[in-house]
Amino acid sequence: MQVLGNPMSLTVKDLEKAQQQLPDYRMELVNGEIIVMSPSGYESDEVAFEFGRQIANWVRPRQLGRVTGSSAGFTLPNSDTRAPDVSFVKAERLRKSPRNFADLAPDLIVEVKSPTDSLTKLRAKIDEFLNSGTQVGILIHPEQRWLEVRLIGQEPMTLRDGDVLTLPELLPGWEVKVEDLWSLEFE
Repeated sequence: MQVLGNPMSLTVKDLEKAQQQLPDYRMELVNGEIIVMSPSGYESDEVAFEFGRQIANWVRPRQLGRVTGSSAGFTLPNSDTRAPDVSFVKAERLRKSPRNFADLAPDLIVEVKSPTDSLTKLRAKIDEFLNSGTQVGILIHPEQRWLEVRLIGQEPMTLRDGDVLTLPELLPGWEVKVEDLWSLEFE
């Protein structure tokens, strides 16, 4: 991860300009600094894609909202522009896809730990979204095969293989077995 700029000096416009100049890099705007994100590992991206696929396969036919991957950015009320690995926004909150960043906190975000990620920083990022209006934040640790469901004002809940994740307040009827998120091993 590389930081561009001085704290509290850069804006969303600067982030958009930087992304035009360096289109192959994922970037976030955090506390006035542009953070250039390193690529995630293969396994973590595969798990994020699978989680997004599981939700999208439920959401799209029911027209419940929008599911995006790690390239979709959200400008939060504190002016940070962040990009979770997976996000979901209810249809009534985002009728049409914005051309650039969405000016809202998604209803659900997912962060998948890659080999170089810090759990502390991922939890802080999820908490920033929760404090900005996100209802549910999920942290997934593929290597240790667990996920943590985070809600504002509540203790995190950890799920492992054998458990089933449901989000009844957000996606009534949707569920996924935790072990179905992990990368397949082919013989």
